[in-house]
Amino acid sequence: MERKPVSPMSRKALKDTLIFTAPAVIMVLLAMYIPFVMSGYYSLTEWNGISRNPVFIGFENFKTIFSSGSPEFVNALLFTFKYAALFIVFSNVFALALAVALSRKFRFANFLRGMFFLPYIMSMTIVGFIWKFIFTQGFEKLFEITGWSIWNYSWLGDGNLAFWSIVLVGVWQSLGFYIVLYVAGLQAIPTDVLEAASIDGANARQRFFRVILPLLGPSITTCMFMSLTNSLKVFDIILALTKGGPGGATYSATLDIYREAFQNNNYGLGSAKAIVFFVIVLILTQVVLKVFERREVEQ
Repeated sequence: MERKPVSPMSRKALKDTLIFTAPAVIMVLLAMYIPFVMSGYYSLTEWNGISRNPVFIGFENFKTIFSSGSPEFVNALLFTFKYAALFIVFSNVFALALAVALSRKFRFANFLRGMFFLPYIMSMTIVGFIWKFIFTQGFEKLFEITGWSIWNYSWLGDGNLAFWSIVLVGVWQSLGFYIVLYVAGLQAIPTDVLEAASIDGANARQRFFRVILPLLGPSITTCMFMSLTNSLKVFDIILALTKGGPGGATYSATLDIYREAFQNNNYGLGSAKAIVFFVIVLILTQVVLKVFERREVEQ
């Protein structure tokens, strides 16, 4: 078959597309893909970040991780998984409940949506320092006023309480984002479906669990995916609140990778930990997406 010549307009459109997309492609390469490839190379080396030539040692760093030579990373992974499980449950349950309440038409609905979303646009580091002040001086003042012993606990000094403090702050900061997603999903549900369910005699509880919840499948999938990825990469809020303390009780996987590479100057082992954590996150997110996508109901 004879090929049709490319018109000047098509060539100009292609040229314009390349010109406009080139800066974005270059930035993505510089910020993501090139560092990822370099990290993969450094994971096979022993390098302190200062010497000119890293020493190639093969898979020794990975052997160290999967042997008994890196118990801190295993403990950090367990902490991260525990935090992620609670963060996913609390953030989605509370966000869905508040979204159902805020999707109703009343006077201050839009104002309350904005108030819930406000913490999400704040820096996690700033949020961490604000809550650090609340957990220390704020709760101390409340104890002086009320005398209630709950305000006198060492919320950041006790390992168990520090964990729950981080969960509380993480859920509080991100709640507004998931509320917005759930509200959008609730507003997309056809009203005639809900009216038909009411005519068939379904009460409010039955309409929610048998009609609304199945139709919220895409929103639930999105929120589960986002909450999973956000919780697994938790870093800045821990750095601001506890710095991994007390006694390493709140070390997350990302914080352990940061400490290994930039504090211990062991870039090879730190890069290997980052690669292992990347694979774990990739597998978990794909499994979650597949499971929840199968449960979605077409509207």
